[in-house]
Amino acid sequence: MTVVAADVAQARAAVCDLARHTPVLPSQTLSERCGGRVALKAENLQRTGSFKLRGALSKLASLGAGCERGVVAGSAGNHAWALADAARARGVPCEVFMPAQAPIAKVDGCAALGAVVRLCGDSLEDCFAAATARAQEGGLAFVHPFDDPDVVAGQGTVGLELLEDVEDLAKVVVPLGGGGLSSGVAIAVK
Repeated sequence: MTVVAADVAQARAAVCDLARHTPVLPSQTLSERCGGRVALKAENLQRTGSFKLRGALSKLASLGAGCERGVVAGSAGNHAWALADAARARGVPCEVFMPAQAPIAKVDGCAALGAVVRLCGDSLEDCFAAATARAQEGGLAFVHPFDDPDVVAGQGTVGLELLEDVEDLAKVVVPLGGGGLSSGVAIAVK
């Protein structure tokens, strides 16, 4: 499925009640170094500390009744915590598979939100495999952290806010991990 601007707009309705509209803050240091006005979107002020909540909420909305048995994810931390928060807010059971060396704060954050946390393996691939197997075995919905059109659309809501908050937006620089955020933002600002 190809994600289009209308999908990002639809995702906004699914995330706006819980995800914060985070501020765009000027950076004097970066502006001086780049020779132009540079502003930073403060997604670190989002619930659970990252943009990942947006994708998780969008995915839960798209699943509808398809997630009443629960959701499951493999994650090193941010996606797990975001899914745990979204699932709690929507009254959906949640399980997360995290590497054995996952940050304690993220493991505890997930557990505090009611997620069943399972530490397994040393890699994200181990966690994906365990979460996928659990989804199949228990009839749960697997929520991928970035390789999912609904997640990409939800993360694209960052781009919609940039368009609203930054006058004469000329360039957008997005960090790249799995590509969900950069894809969603590109679709929104295009």
